[in-house]
Amino acid sequence: MKLASKNIVYGLLILFFLAAAYSALLSTAQEIKELSLSDLVAKVNNEEVQEIVVEGSDLKITAKDGTHYISKKEEQSSLTETLTNFGVPKEKLLSFTHVEKNPSGFLFWLGALLPTIITIIFILGFIWFMGRQVQRSNVQALGFGQSRARIIAPDNVKQRTTFKDVAGVDEAKEELREIVEFLKNPKRFLEIGARIPRGVLLMGAPGTGKTLLAKAVAGEAGVPFFQMSASEFVEMFVGVGASRVRDLFKIAKKSAPSIIFIDEIDAIGRHRGAGMGGGHDEREQTLNQILVEMDGFDTSDQVIVMAATNRPDVLDPALLRPGRFDRRVVLDLPDIKQREAILMIHSRQKPLAKNVRLRRVAERTPGFSGADLENLVNEAAILTARSLRKEITEDDLVKSIDKVILGPERKSLVITPEEKKISAYHEAGHALVAASLPHADPVHKVTVISRGRALGYTLKLPTYDRHLYSRSHFLDELAVSLGGYAAEDIVFGELTTGAADDLRKATAIARDLVQRYGMSKKIGPVTFGEQNELVFLGKELGVERNYSDETAALIDREVSSFMKKAFDTAKKIVKERRDKLDEIAHRLIEKETIERDEFAQIVGMA
Repeated sequence: MKLASKNIVYGLLILFFLAAAYSALLSTAQEIKELSLSDLVAKVNNEEVQEIVVEGSDLKITAKDGTHYISKKEEQSSLTETLTNFGVPKEKLLSFTHVEKNPSGFLFWLGALLPTIITIIFILGFIWFMGRQVQRSNVQALGFGQSRARIIAPDNVKQRTTFKDVAGVDEAKEELREIVEFLKNPKRFLEIGARIPRGVLLMGAPGTGKTLLAKAVAGEAGVPFFQMSASEFVEMFVGVGASRVRDLFKIAKKSAPSIIFIDEIDAIGRHRGAGMGGGHDEREQTLNQILVEMDGFDTSDQVIVMAATNRPDVLDPALLRPGRFDRRVVLDLPDIKQREAILMIHSRQKPLAKNVRLRRVAERTPGFSGADLENLVNEAAILTARSLRKEITEDDLVKSIDKVILGPERKSLVITPEEKKISAYHEAGHALVAASLPHADPVHKVTVISRGRALGYTLKLPTYDRHLYSRSHFLDELAVSLGGYAAEDIVFGELTTGAADDLRKATAIARDLVQRYGMSKKIGPVTFGEQNELVFLGKELGVERNYSDETAALIDREVSSFMKKAFDTAKKIVKERRDKLDEIAHRLIEKETIERDEFAQIVGMA
């Protein structure tokens, strides 16, 4: 309605401007002075006329001074006869140019009717345009509650995804093969009275491949795939989301067997009546409609609902009960073998050099998700194209790892030689302490090249994927975090702000040792503080304090004790191996980057 009103205003403005233009032209035409025949004869006798154009009985006169006049002659006589009858001498008739124009009947009528025809066409066009806008508005209004799901047909070869295109989630694929078997041959399950799975909830960190895996299930089963984000159900008008849910399930049932995939279902599936983060009428009505649709399936309905979320803890319990999302598939971050397989998939269509070792790249990417690895390979391809080369090398992939983790190199950043020296000793302190402690992760790279907000960094990577962390590991990592702080203190006798982020991370580790992991010998196996699950603006409100002030003081003393012991350990290593510290720092000042093999030779670990 608002769009139609706007178009009406635009149409009226156009009509106003056309009317104004027509009035201006008409007033211009009316300014031409009309002469009588006697006045025309007088001007001809005075030789003031330059040209006379005859169009039927109309005369268009142009004077020698540029003035234009109009006049009329006798119908049955020519201009020469008319002027002669009025007493104009024959020699005067040669003083001006005489032009005869005899327009055809078609041109005459066209000139007479053209303004009227143009006006009628414009009015009819305006009416047609306004009617079309109103019709479109009516269609949008009628389709407001219809589903906006994107459909991938089983015969769409370009968009079809299978399990071969998914790596790193072997257990999840095995769990979902049962769903594929049901969609391919539901009769075998129904004959023995097996209950059809209603919903499958894919849970995992962002980028682990939840959407890709859902598409692969549809591709393997060869059924239509209806994809829709949960946020697309919700509108400002109450009831629209529920209407779209009904429409989506209606379409999916008509196309059965089929798969409905709802991405980020936590947008509408949060706890109902939870106060902050809940209490949204439209969202709750949409969730209620999904619950009704899933619970109302007949055993003959061959429709599977798949959903993805990285926040299963905030979902309403009614969604997770048996009969709805009773199948839950967890997708973890890939380990080293899975990362290598994912890299192979994403590099299939890219020209890799023959000597590229994807295993070596996988070793340097712990904690990377599938999306991170895809981005890594893409960044390496961009770097190769920028360098005008035809093959992606292992060095391109390694550089892309640093870019994905920390950001691009800040080549334009200018630092003084003194700041570069401080940064070199700072990073050398981290690396030397890490190489000297048995439970710390090995050093893979040390550099003073600025990336992101860091003036330099030390890349430490575990030799294998860890799932359990020991107290000894945390204590060594605390000392490594304070290695740069200790190096600055010993070498320069002065501290800088470069260690601020190290101190923040180290303090967080020390507090977790005391409050979460029960690794403090003085306090013992107790955890303090409970995580609040209420969500506000997408973030946790904080930790609920469930301990006394005396315990809080004891926790602070234990955290401080862990930090001081780690700092003493780091200072002791830096003092005892000062010659290695100087060698690493001088090499960094000279070359800016030290890789793993070279670093091992310097510290005597080769």
